[in-house]
Amino acid sequence: MKNTIKAAILGLALLAGVVHALDLAGAKSQGWLGEQRDGYLGLVRTDVPPEARQLLEQVNRQRRTQFEQIASRNGISVDEAAAVFAREAAQRTQPGNYIQGQNDWMKK
Repeated sequence: MKNTIKAAILGLALLAGVVHALDLAGAKSQGWLGEQRDGYLGLVRTDVPPEARQLLEQVNRQRRTQFEQIASRNGISVDEAAAVFAREAAQRTQPGNYIQGQNDWMKK
């Protein structure tokens, strides 16, 4: 079951990366968006352009939908599916981009 969850989450990551490769990568490299511990994107700073906020909302809606589907297929909670994705996303985050630490954002 864990392999099924990981495969589904990897598929989600690839899908999100393809759909928003340049925009998401750019927003992350600018230090505007980062990977939160809950599996969703978060605002690293408050002074981000409106496009970055829109991208965050769009990606998070897509992630929520995927987490719900993964949870339903695997008999787990949405939060559990999101937590697995969060661990994978933190590992895949490029050096210099931000991930959420215990208390604050940190550069990887």
